[in-house]
Amino acid sequence: MNTKAVWLALGCVLMWSTVASAFKLTLSLISPLQMLWLAVATSCGILLLAATAQNKIALARTYLREHFGYFLLLALLNPTAYYLILFAAYDMLPAQQAQALNYTWAIMLSILSVPFLGQRFTWMNGISVVIAYSGVLVIATRGDLLALDFQNPLGVALGVGSSVFFASYWILNTRHQHDPVAALLLCFGLSLPILTGLMIWEDGFTAIPWQAIGGGIYIGTFEMGLAFLLWMNALRLSTNTAQLSNLVYLSPPLSLLLLAVIVGEPVMISTIIGLVLIVGGVLVGQMKSKSYS
Repeated sequence: MNTKAVWLALGCVLMWSTVASAFKLTLSLISPLQMLWLAVATSCGILLLAATAQNKIALARTYLREHFGYFLLLALLNPTAYYLILFAAYDMLPAQQAQALNYTWAIMLSILSVPFLGQRFTWMNGISVVIAYSGVLVIATRGDLLALDFQNPLGVALGVGSSVFFASYWILNTRHQHDPVAALLLCFGLSLPILTGLMIWEDGFTAIPWQAIGGGIYIGTFEMGLAFLLWMNALRLSTNTAQLSNLVYLSPPLSLLLLAVIVGEPVMISTIIGLVLIVGGVLVGQMKSKSYS
């Protein structure tokens, strides 16, 4: 793999390792909607600067004029619906659980690719789904599988449900080969007025403490704007996208450590087991074997 691509990807991994802690600390001060508005506004600024520096503003305008409905739908899926639901899950669950459940989006992508992209659902895909959602069950019951005692079913449903929106977003992205910077700018730019309307409706612009503003800016920078730009550059430079993408799975253990140190959230054995199962299921789904095809 290209060395520069690896370093860029590792930079993203470090950024994404910190955001679960940022989510939880910021959500202790404001609502999921307020946090998302601050993050998307920050990300819009970063993406606007990037698009300006790369002379892609005119390209974004062309995309908007020719495919307005398409980009509006993308914006509704991500960042609007995906992050609103995900942040609501973080608000209800321990951050370690919400983070682990978030990784099911890759499994959901393989499931939705069958009806929407016409891809085959192989035996390997089936095994990966069973393994990954066994991990969801372990997390949801906190390891008490026999009793099936779900601690927070709504939070778990939101954590898993967010994957549907994120996977749908990526499936729609495959329909057109747009410049990623211009496309991201449009998605976040179209999402901002939607979120602004929701903020006005819920009177969300009042009583936002400065600490929460700082948290929202941090999330918009290191979860979204800057992180997305670095990741896109890493993918562009990489000679092996699959291997590069697997580096993302270095993030969960680092994140669990930071949650314990910064947030003071003790790591549950059930979370570790569930996370291993989810990530294991994702990796199994990426394997290609003639015997299962």
